Formats: sequence, structure tokens, C-alpha cells
Amino acid sequence: MPVIERPDTARIAWESDGPEDAPAVLLVMGLAYPAAMWFRLVPALAEGHRVIRVDNRGAGRTGDVPGAPYTVETMAADCLAVLDAADVDTAHVVGISMGGLIAQEIALSAPERVRSLCLIATHPGIARAVMNPQAMAMLMQRGQTTPQEAAEASIPYNYAPETPRERIEEDWAVRFPLAATNQGYLAQVIGSSRWDGHDRLDGITAPTLVVHGERDALVPPENGRTIAGRIPGAELVMIPNANHVLMTDQPGHVSKVLVDWLDRNRPAR
Repeated sequence: MPVIERPDTARIAWESDGPEDAPAVLLVMGLAYPAAMWFRLVPALAEGHRVIRVDNRGAGRTGDVPGAPYTVETMAADCLAVLDAADVDTAHVVGISMGGLIAQEIALSAPERVRSLCLIATHPGIARAVMNPQAMAMLMQRGQTTPQEAAEASIPYNYAPETPRERIEEDWAVRFPLAATNQGYLAQVIGSSRWDGHDRLDGITAPTLVVHGERDALVPPENGRTIAGRIPGAELVMIPNANHVLMTDQPGHVSKVLVDWLDRNRPAR
């Protein structure tokens, strides 16, 4: 896996799938999750695109690095540095949950780098977000539990009741070997909690798709509606029978929505 060196000595891990001469898609993962957790969507996306995944500070193969807490602005700059290292001028930017905050910041701070924007299961900043108090309490306990205990406690807030236990454990088999430390988790939580994009969203100029699970118990669907309402021309797609980790609940549906969106926004030849 390639690594880039950042000015603060952080080493940011990333990877690329699909043809290198195809239009690029940058995938930005959520709180404490490794980039490997995009695994259900990569095969479909990589058929016609170069898929670039970044392990955010505090997660995956990047792990804990200097500079905690990790702000959204810093993680957005890491993503842009990865695009530079990959020799990519513009990319479709896709972010989920905390990664959606990072994606919003990229679109606001470097609009010339964003071909299109897809915001999945995210919000406009915690200060303006509609949150589930029970879910917030669960997240605040994360630093005092093992990864297994935290994963078990998060099931009602991450997965639809109909999602098979085997599929959830497939996720865990990918996540646990790359689990964030408690320090990395807290560095992301504290840093991302300081970001607020609500009043700037009308400045996003990239074509934007907002995707949300209809049953999201961690970041309620009202947040997706708010974002779509504030970004000029944004489209909103609600995924039925899907909770927060909607690409596990409804992998086929989410893959189709994303592939169709990318195809509609392919560069003219």
C-alpha cells in the first residue's frame, strides 16, 4: 500500500483499484473505520473508474499520527495530497458519515479538484445536526470498551434488523484487524466535532448527490434532507431498509446508485 509523507510527519496510507487512466473516484471513510470498509462497493466502481481509498488519520494502516485531534480540514488536506500523489487533477469525491464532512470540506476548499460530490449518511456539522441521543451515548462509551464490545453495541445504530448476522461479521472481519485505537478514535471524534459547514453549503458548486438510509439510527435521515436542501441543485436518494452502514444493508442498491451517478457525471470525451 502506498504512503505519502505529510509536512507534520504523518504518513497517510492509501490504495488504488481499477484502470489508472480511468476517471478517478476518491472514497473517504467514516469515524474510526478503515478504507478497507469500502470493499462491498469497490468491484462495481472499479469496472469503469480508478478507485482511490484513503485511510484517515487514526484509522486503518495510517493509524495514530502526530497532530491530534485530527480536524476535518487536516484530513481534507490529506486527501488532496493523496490525489496529488496519484497524479489526479480532478476526482469524483464520495464520503460517508465523518468522511462526508471531509468530502464537503474538499468541495468547499478545493472546488477545482471535484468533478462531482456524493455525500452518504452524513450531516452538515455536529452543531447543526439532528442526532439520536441514544446513539451519541453509545459513541461516547467507545473509548472505554474493546472493539468487539463496541461493535456489538453499535449494531442497532449501524445495521437494519433484516441484515444477516453473517454479513455483519464479514464487515467485522475487515474492520477488526485494522481497528482504530481508542486514542485514534477520540482524535477523530474531537477534531470532527469542531467542524461546521452548514452555512457554507450553498457555496458548493460541484454536482452533488446525497444518499441516506431511510432507517439511519446514527445520523438520522433529516440530516441528508438538510444537506440536499442547502446545496444548489443537489439530488437526494433515500435507500429503503437501510440503516447507517447502508452499503452492507443494501449493497446492490447502493452500488447501482453510485455507478449510475458516476456514469451521468463522466467527463466528456
